[in-house]
Amino acid sequence: VLFSAYFAMQVICARRKYKVSPPETTGHPEFERTFRAQANCSEYFPIFISLLWVAGIFFHQGVTAVCGLLYLYTRLRYFQGYTGAAQARLGPLYASAWLLWVLLGLALAGLLAHFLRP
Repeated sequence: VLFSAYFAMQVICARRKYKVSPPETTGHPEFERTFRAQANCSEYFPIFISLLWVAGIFFHQGVTAVCGLLYLYTRLRYFQGYTGAAQARLGPLYASAWLLWVLLGLALAGLLAHFLRP
Protein backbone atom coordinates (compact mmCIF):
# COMPACT_ATOMS: atom_id res chain seq x y z
CA VAL A 1 0.00 0.00 0.00
CA LEU A 2 2.84 2.39 0.83
CA PHE A 3 4.48 1.74 -2.52
CA SER A 4 1.21 2.38 -4.38
CA ALA A 5 0.71 5.60 -2.43
CA TYR A 6 4.29 6.68 -3.15
CA PHE A 7 3.90 6.00 -6.88
CA ALA A 8 0.57 7.85 -6.97
CA MET A 9 2.10 10.85 -5.19
CA GLN A 10 4.91 10.93 -7.74
CA VAL A 11 2.32 11.13 -10.54
CA ILE A 12 0.57 13.97 -8.73
CA CYS A 13 3.87 15.82 -8.34
CA ALA A 14 4.70 15.25 -12.02
CA ARG A 15 1.25 16.54 -13.03
CA ARG A 16 1.90 19.73 -11.10
CA LYS A 17 5.48 20.10 -12.31
CA TYR A 18 4.63 19.65 -15.99
CA LYS A 19 1.13 21.18 -15.80
CA VAL A 20 -0.78 18.12 -16.99
CA SER A 21 -4.34 18.31 -15.69
CA PRO A 22 -6.42 15.19 -15.02
CA PRO A 23 -7.78 13.26 -16.89
CA GLU A 24 -5.03 13.87 -19.46
CA THR A 25 -2.37 11.17 -19.60
CA THR A 26 -0.13 12.71 -22.22
CA GLY A 27 2.12 15.72 -22.10
CA HIS A 28 5.74 16.19 -21.15
CA PRO A 29 7.80 12.98 -21.74
CA GLU A 30 8.93 12.88 -18.10
CA PHE A 31 5.32 13.03 -16.94
CA GLU A 32 4.36 10.25 -19.36
CA ARG A 33 7.16 8.01 -18.07
CA THR A 34 6.12 8.64 -14.46
CA PHE A 35 2.49 7.96 -15.30
CA ARG A 36 3.32 4.73 -17.17
CA ALA A 37 5.65 3.53 -14.40
CA GLN A 38 2.87 4.00 -11.85
CA ALA A 39 0.30 2.33 -14.10
CA ASN A 40 2.59 -0.63 -14.81
CA CYS A 41 3.29 -1.17 -11.12
CA SER A 42 -0.43 -0.97 -10.34
CA GLU A 43 -1.25 -3.50 -13.06
CA TYR A 44 1.10 -6.10 -11.59
CA PHE A 45 0.19 -5.50 -7.94
CA PRO A 46 -2.86 -7.88 -7.87
CA ILE A 47 -0.78 -10.66 -9.41
CA PHE A 48 1.97 -10.08 -6.86
CA ILE A 49 -0.40 -10.00 -3.89
CA SER A 50 -2.20 -13.17 -5.03
CA LEU A 51 1.01 -15.12 -5.51
CA LEU A 52 2.46 -13.81 -2.26
CA TRP A 53 -0.65 -14.84 -0.36
CA VAL A 54 -0.87 -18.36 -1.81
CA ALA A 55 2.87 -19.03 -1.52
CA GLY A 56 2.89 -17.74 2.06
CA ILE A 57 0.00 -19.96 3.10
CA PHE A 58 0.91 -23.14 1.26
CA PHE A 59 4.70 -23.04 0.91
CA HIS A 60 6.70 -21.14 3.56
CA GLN A 61 6.11 -17.73 5.07
CA GLY A 62 9.78 -16.82 5.52
CA VAL A 63 10.89 -17.67 1.99
CA THR A 64 7.80 -15.97 0.59
CA ALA A 65 8.41 -12.84 2.67
CA VAL A 66 11.98 -12.56 1.39
CA CYS A 67 10.77 -12.93 -2.21
CA GLY A 68 8.07 -10.34 -1.55
CA LEU A 69 10.54 -7.82 -0.14
CA LEU A 70 12.87 -8.38 -3.08
CA TYR A 71 9.97 -7.90 -5.49
CA LEU A 72 8.98 -4.62 -3.84
CA TYR A 73 12.59 -3.43 -4.00
CA THR A 74 12.86 -4.29 -7.70
CA ARG A 75 9.57 -2.52 -8.43
CA LEU A 76 10.83 0.58 -6.64
CA ARG A 77 14.01 0.44 -8.72
CA TYR A 78 11.86 -0.09 -11.83
CA PHE A 79 9.80 3.00 -11.00
CA GLN A 80 12.87 5.11 -10.31
CA GLY A 81 14.58 3.89 -13.46
CA TYR A 82 11.57 4.41 -15.69
CA THR A 83 10.95 7.96 -14.45
CA GLY A 84 14.57 8.81 -15.25
CA ALA A 85 14.90 7.11 -18.64
CA ALA A 86 12.84 4.41 -20.32
CA GLN A 87 15.85 2.12 -20.84
CA ALA A 88 16.77 2.23 -17.14
CA ARG A 89 13.64 0.23 -16.32
CA LEU A 90 14.73 -2.97 -18.06
CA GLY A 91 17.04 -4.52 -15.45
CA PRO A 92 14.59 -4.12 -12.57
CA LEU A 93 11.72 -5.17 -14.85
CA TYR A 94 13.42 -8.48 -15.63
CA ALA A 95 14.30 -9.00 -11.96
CA SER A 96 10.72 -8.36 -10.82
CA ALA A 97 9.36 -10.68 -13.53
CA TRP A 98 11.78 -13.38 -12.42
CA LEU A 99 10.61 -12.96 -8.82
CA LEU A 100 6.98 -13.32 -9.90
CA TRP A 101 7.91 -16.60 -11.58
CA VAL A 102 9.66 -17.72 -8.38
CA LEU A 103 6.56 -16.84 -6.36
CA LEU A 104 4.41 -18.73 -8.86
CA GLY A 105 6.68 -21.75 -8.49
CA LEU A 106 6.52 -21.55 -4.70
CA ALA A 107 2.74 -21.24 -4.79
CA LEU A 108 2.39 -24.21 -7.13
CA ALA A 109 4.81 -26.33 -5.09
CA GLY A 110 2.92 -25.49 -1.92
CA LEU A 111 -0.47 -26.22 -3.48
CA LEU A 112 0.73 -29.51 -4.93
CA ALA A 113 2.24 -30.58 -1.63
CA HIS A 114 -0.92 -29.63 0.22
CA PHE A 115 -3.42 -31.32 -2.07
CA LEU A 116 -1.38 -34.39 -3.04
CA ARG A 117 -0.45 -35.45 0.48
CA PRO A 118 -1.73 -38.91 1.35
